[in-house]
Amino acid sequence: MPDINYLTPEGYKKLKSELEELKTTGRSEAAAAIAEAREKGDLSENAEYDAAKDAQGMLELRINELEKTLANARVLDASQLDTSKVTVLSDVTIKNVKTGKQMKYKLVSESEADAKARKISVSSPIGKGLLGKEVGEIAVVQTPRGDIEFEIMDISIS
Repeated sequence: MPDINYLTPEGYKKLKSELEELKTTGRSEAAAAIAEAREKGDLSENAEYDAAKDAQGMLELRINELEKTLANARVLDASQLDTSKVTVLSDVTIKNVKTGKQMKYKLVSESEADAKARKISVSSPIGKGLLGKEVGEIAVVQTPRGDIEFEIMDISIS
């Protein structure tokens, strides 16, 4: 069974629009680049043609990935989620037990993860450690430098 991708409505729209852009503009630009390179002569020694074909292959790969992601997508309604424990789309305030430093993260799917925006993937080490925990519980996150303990301070949905 394929992996289910939990997405926010915004994340779903973003992926859907990217897919449409790649299928229309992206494909036509790739075809034009190949045609232009083909006009330059001998294809056996034409680096521009090879690069255009490679770019087309990468474009088709991305289109395929987006189609799979969207086919297995489940759009979540934040108003229907439970805030008694950490789930996808939860805003979680955690405190590092050792240092006392507090941080707030939103747990999202891999395709929506953005470290700068403090959106972390549920499949990341921190995400895996936090899932299913309740306020007051200690989450042990396994990192290459050893385990880190975080206390769940607050769970909300925004």
